[in-house]
Amino acid sequence: MNDSKFLQIHTLTSYPGTLLNRDDAGFAKRMPFGGATRTRVSSQCLKYHWRNFDGEGALYHMDVDRSIRSRTTFRDLVGRPLIEQGLPERLVVATVETFVQRLVSDKKPSATDYKQILQSPSASDENLVDRLKTSQVTIFGEPEVRYILNASAEIIAGLKAELSELWDNPNLKLNAEQISLVTDAFDKLSKGELKANMKALELASGLDAALFGRMVTSDVLSRGDAAIHVAHAFTVHEEASESDYFAAIDELRRDGGELGGGHINSSELTSGLFYGYTVIDIPLLVSNLEGCARKDWKDADRTLAAQVVERFVKLAATVSPGAKLGSTAPYAWAECVLIEAGSAQPRTLANAFRRPVREQPDVLENAYQALGSYVHGIDQMYGHTGARRLSASADVSGLADALGIPAPVSLPDSAQWAAAQLKE
Repeated sequence: MNDSKFLQIHTLTSYPGTLLNRDDAGFAKRMPFGGATRTRVSSQCLKYHWRNFDGEGALYHMDVDRSIRSRTTFRDLVGRPLIEQGLPERLVVATVETFVQRLVSDKKPSATDYKQILQSPSASDENLVDRLKTSQVTIFGEPEVRYILNASAEIIAGLKAELSELWDNPNLKLNAEQISLVTDAFDKLSKGELKANMKALELASGLDAALFGRMVTSDVLSRGDAAIHVAHAFTVHEEASESDYFAAIDELRRDGGELGGGHINSSELTSGLFYGYTVIDIPLLVSNLEGCARKDWKDADRTLAAQVVERFVKLAATVSPGAKLGSTAPYAWAECVLIEAGSAQPRTLANAFRRPVREQPDVLENAYQALGSYVHGIDQMYGHTGARRLSASADVSGLADALGIPAPVSLPDSAQWAAAQLKE
């Protein structure tokens, strides 16, 4: 049994003439490091593209439920489907609103809220279902959404005998007694029962939340700590950018026989060799995926976690972030991928580039030298007890020697080796 608790993935990826990640003013994101300004790609940007990639080896091409991030989950995936089934809109909104409040704010609608919903004529209030939009983006797994949909339908079905008139006349105004029947049905849904039912769902919060975490304010939902930790990528050298002047031609406008400019503007373009760093907490990954306690990860089924790791290594190396896709084609694969496995606290190798790497004569070779020298020094100071695999597209014999690795291997081999750290 392998006892490694952490996988660390280090990448070097070069991008020419791109604008990978923009700030609020439309410029490339930046950060100061080692007394120099570097071009930066945020961890949020990286995770978004890895999470939503839909090509070969995508995370969601496995037989596993995904997570849904939206402010309209309850409206679009629960409320509207129930209304389309022919259930009375007011009962649907009142029922789903109860779940919204229980799950998002750990409360429930007030008597005034219920009265406002249940006495609103559906036909005259086209925006009634919009009450189900939340004020913030929520993360729910597909199993959780299915449970909420089915539980809501069950509650409404239980009210049909007493409120059958509402099915025939959606605009029927409910009296106080009928409203009381509805609110009593909601009161029977105890917080304890709801919490137990949600917890019993397999991979309830979905793959996304299992990998990258979920923050919640309600104690009904399970909060999930991120099993994959992603650093902001940055250039190993000083920033390199220029302003790109461009014009959009109005092809129907001709002044003096020449095509006219319909729009003139400028945009920033950057280029650079980026260092990326990701840590996978193996016990927590298994715990999040299998629903076991973190301390019991060795006794759990680790098949899915191993599949996730193998796919993720390839995604981290080959899936690019990038704005301005149509005008810059910002696609690149990593030229160097170093994976480390061990049980000591992870540590970034970013400090290998604290002094900006010289870009001449070859920035990649200079980065290899800086990385090898830094790792060699760290190993001399602390010793090295973990294991490493290196994949690279160029001659890295000097780097391999500094890392104590006999020879580089292919990226698929590195990914399989990483996945094997989770297996028996």
